[in-house]
Amino acid sequence: MKDVVDGEDQETLTGQRSLWRHRGFLLLWGAESISELGAQFSILALPLLAVSVLGADEWQLGVLNAAGTAAFFVVGLPAGAWVDRWLKRRVMIFADVVRALAIAVIPVLWWLGALQLWHLAAVAAVVGIGTVFFDVSYQSYVPVLVTGPQVAEANSKLEASFQVARIGGPALAGALLAVAAAPVLLVWDSLSYVFSGALLWRVKDGEVRADRSTRRRLASEIAEGVRYVAREPLIRRVVGTTATSNLFATLTFTLLPLLVLRDLHLGAAGLGLILSVGAVGGLLGAIATPCLSRRVGEGRLISVSAVALSVMLALIPLAATAPQYALPILLAAEFCQSFAVMTYNITQVSLRQRLCPPQLLGRMNASIRFVVWGVMPFSSLGAGLLGDWLGMLPTMWIAAAGALLGCGFVVFSPLTGMRRLPAGPPAAQVPQRADSA
Repeated sequence: MKDVVDGEDQETLTGQRSLWRHRGFLLLWGAESISELGAQFSILALPLLAVSVLGADEWQLGVLNAAGTAAFFVVGLPAGAWVDRWLKRRVMIFADVVRALAIAVIPVLWWLGALQLWHLAAVAAVVGIGTVFFDVSYQSYVPVLVTGPQVAEANSKLEASFQVARIGGPALAGALLAVAAAPVLLVWDSLSYVFSGALLWRVKDGEVRADRSTRRRLASEIAEGVRYVAREPLIRRVVGTTATSNLFATLTFTLLPLLVLRDLHLGAAGLGLILSVGAVGGLLGAIATPCLSRRVGEGRLISVSAVALSVMLALIPLAATAPQYALPILLAAEFCQSFAVMTYNITQVSLRQRLCPPQLLGRMNASIRFVVWGVMPFSSLGAGLLGDWLGMLPTMWIAAAGALLGCGFVVFSPLTGMRRLPAGPPAAQVPQRADSA
């Protein structure tokens, strides 16, 4: 089956041309990099506003975090079916516009003196919906824009730029907070989505909207994506580990701003430094993944990374038991965990993109996101409840133990023995469309 590539690269269907010369990919890469840099300002500014300005406690911070991730559970499944029907680039542009407008509401309300916690939660929910559609389209658009052999390289470059944004964003945001109020940082986040949409508008591709005559009922198309994920054994294993890891890790990271800002008194600069140093680990992980895949084995790297990132979760509550060493311990934990997360994500996303038939990419990604991100709002609420009931540190120890147990899905699977992942979907697995009802 012929891949669809940028209009200027039609003569390079073999995928031999460097991605550095692929105009469409470079525009996509630039859009992602700009928007991610802006998003890092929000990651620091929103919890800082909630905790330091509006006085949020464990439960309120849990509700705020749940609002930001609830969209993956609420609209995650139909989003995949809709994205498979629509032009993915246009969906990403529209999502950027929605997120830009929503984020801009917070500094306006702050300037008017009317900002409240529920406003933060409402904006987080709207941004979350936009992110669902953008992410499902984004992961499904990469195999459309670049040829098959370049998918893994494209994912690695995109993840690397994400980590660069994570390095510079929190550190820059922490420095700007010394001279500007937190809501001012959100102005850049809003503008970054505008710039992202403008770059995506300039991408030229040959994507064609799905034939309306082949459409079936929305529920049937959603079910097809769910069935594919459920019956593909390697993807099913990855989903099990990823969902379990997100379920328990979210307990820890929902409470992390409270630990850093309130209990350890490290301030916004400390939180920004922790996030930035963690991003350095993620950047190095993204860069090192191709080499590690060759040396360790692609399938085995998924298992090793899953165990490593789970073990690193235990260092976060450990840091609180030794306040004098808390900052270096947290820096080490974030660095190592981010490194492992990147090697895990790049490899398992490439596995999914290789195995899945092109016509199911949107629904496959949406079905997986529904599960692996859908657990996060419940975990965020659970973090607030457990934090109030058991205390912050016991909740974090529970999270570390649960995440480690969840690695069993991939560790005790064929992935651990695989040096090379499958190159493409078996012919027998490519579903044939039934006649429309």
